[in-house]
Amino acid sequence: MSDEPENLTLALLRKIDKKVDAVDAKVDALRVQLRAEIGDAKTELRSEMHSLRADVASDMLTLEMRLSDQIVGLRRAVVEYHSSAVGHGVLLSEFEERLLRLERHVGLRETH
Repeated sequence: MSDEPENLTLALLRKIDKKVDAVDAKVDALRVQLRAEIGDAKTELRSEMHSLRADVASDMLTLEMRLSDQIVGLRRAVVEYHSSAVGHGVLLSEFEERLLRLERHVGLRETH
C-alpha cells in the first residue's frame, strides 16, 4: 500500500507539471503575438508620422509661397504708391514754381 499513495502523488505532480507546461506555452504564444502586434503598431505609427511630416512640409511650402506672393504684391503696391506720391510731389512743385512766375509776371509778387 505504501507504493500506491506515492504513485498517486507522483501522478498528480505530473499532471500539474503538464498543465503548467501548457500554461507556459500559452503565455509564450501570447507574448510572441503581443510583440508582433506592438511591432505592427510601431510600423504603422512611424508611417503615420512620416505622412504627417510630409503633409506639414507641404503645407509650410504652400504657406511660404503664398506669403511670398503677398509680399511681392505689397512691395509692388508700395513702389507704385511711392512713385505716384513722388510724381505728384514733382508736379506740385512744378505747379508752385509756375504759379510764382505768373504772380511775378502779373506783379502780384516781388522778385527777390
